[in-house]
Amino acid sequence: MLVSEVMNKNVVVVKKDATLKQASEVMAKTRIGSLVVVEKNDIIGIVTSSDIIKSIAKDKVPGNTLIEEVMSKRVFTVEPDATIQDAVAVMVENKIRELPVVENKKIKGIVTVTDVAVVEPKLIASIASLLSMQFPGYRGG
Repeated sequence: MLVSEVMNKNVVVVKKDATLKQASEVMAKTRIGSLVVVEKNDIIGIVTSSDIIKSIAKDKVPGNTLIEEVMSKRVFTVEPDATIQDAVAVMVENKIRELPVVENKKIKGIVTVTDVAVVEPKLIASIASLLSMQFPGYRGG
């Protein structure tokens, strides 16, 4: 199965000068856990709900803290014609849960561990491995 068959084509993006409050409002409204950060249509980062929670735990003020201060600047991507197995390998190797899908430097979609788990039950063991790295003691369930 290919990434293009699983990916969500409706990618929600944010600019680096948005605040954490604005980003969290968008995430809550759209019920997603990450936003791709763009500048002039180029991906420059990704911010997750975990990034926002960690920054608040460090006493950052959501209304005054900019996305660029907390986003991950190293963004791994995959092409739409890659296999799901290839996408999962990138996720596991880099301990990430979201993977923007890019073709000719343009965002085409995003694939998450949840997307993969829904369509490829046999890859759940790999995803469980990723989760156990992020949540020590995780045994599934």
